[in-house]
Amino acid sequence: MTQVFVITGSSKGIGKGLSEHYLNKGHIVAGCSRGKSSIVHERYCHYEVDVSDEKAVVHMISGVRKKNKKIDVLLNNAGIASMNHILMTPYKTAQRIFNTNMLGTFLFLREVSKVMMKHKFGRIINFTTVANPLRLEGEAVYAASKAAVVTFTQIAAKELADFGITVNAIGPTPVPTDLIKGISKEKIDALLQKQAIKRLGELKDIINIIDFFIDGKSDFITGQVVYLGGVND
Repeated sequence: MTQVFVITGSSKGIGKGLSEHYLNKGHIVAGCSRGKSSIVHERYCHYEVDVSDEKAVVHMISGVRKKNKKIDVLLNNAGIASMNHILMTPYKTAQRIFNTNMLGTFLFLREVSKVMMKHKFGRIINFTTVANPLRLEGEAVYAASKAAVVTFTQIAAKELADFGITVNAIGPTPVPTDLIKGISKEKIDALLQKQAIKRLGELKDIINIIDFFIDGKSDFITGQVVYLGGVND
């Protein structure tokens, strides 16, 4: 059965990979980023949206609803990071990180849930990070924003359960994308040594967890957080 996906941060990295994967599976994908689309596909629709812009998010989800009549899956993938010591972190950087990672997740979940609840079905997966349970130095603001996403996920799961909507989260280990390209090899290697399985993540690892969460048989699984690589909260 063809499903309608909303995937944030779809112009590159994990978001682009996820979009292409589910398009290849025969699904419909509505993606967004702050720039133009890098995906050309008959079942893909792109919106230029800052995920922390409430009016833009509301307009996008309204357009997806009008075009497709429903939304089955939301992948709240969009996120930004900045690796700085607390004393060297500008306020504007911290604000931008929280606006994108936490408020963007909130806005999309809120608006997409309004569409899902009318059909008594929905699967929402938010993205957190292993930087949270690992308490990584230099990532205090980033990890804090993603810790907020974890708490938000767990409470949203309770608030939306009566509408047939499940809300879960995935915490990838570093995946070779633009998000980590500015981090030194030494720091990445040090992070990997803290994992049970000492390797970088791959797109297939993330898809495996998403497919589990969105499976029709997973309707009793909500409010859960899965960290990859053998990292425990």
